[in-house]
Amino acid sequence: MIERLDYISINGSAIASMAKAKNQMESIDKRLRALVELRISQINGCVYCVDLHAMQARATGETQQRLDCLTVWQECSFFNQNERAAFAWAEAITLLSEGGAPKKLFDALKTHFTDQQIVDLTLIIAQMNAWNRLAVSFGHQPNPRS
Repeated sequence: MIERLDYISINGSAIASMAKAKNQMESIDKRLRALVELRISQINGCVYCVDLHAMQARATGETQQRLDCLTVWQECSFFNQNERAAFAWAEAITLLSEGGAPKKLFDALKTHFTDQQIVDLTLIIAQMNAWNRLAVSFGHQPNPRS
């Protein structure tokens, strides 16, 4: 359900182009991608995307406990060093105006990810922020599930 403007119907070709770009970022594991997208959506307050990416994460085998604790990932031991580096980078890029893209976070990425993966992860983060901004701006809400 979209409460304000149906941006998908109004400019479907642009939305399709954005969706197609998703297929170009395949070096990141689907489970990690879903967690990163979920974390970004939590930060941005996007109810539609939080619902969608939590569902996608569960489909990859993610546990409910880890999903429940994602908002406090820094405070618990459920997440490995690769995930922690990805979450820290995602938060920094999502909150870019608060602190930029610190060298220490980039250096941490370099110890866990290839250059291709770092580029793909950063593209995923940028695209997720764009999707969140569309969904929040136009009031995109998830449909209730039973």
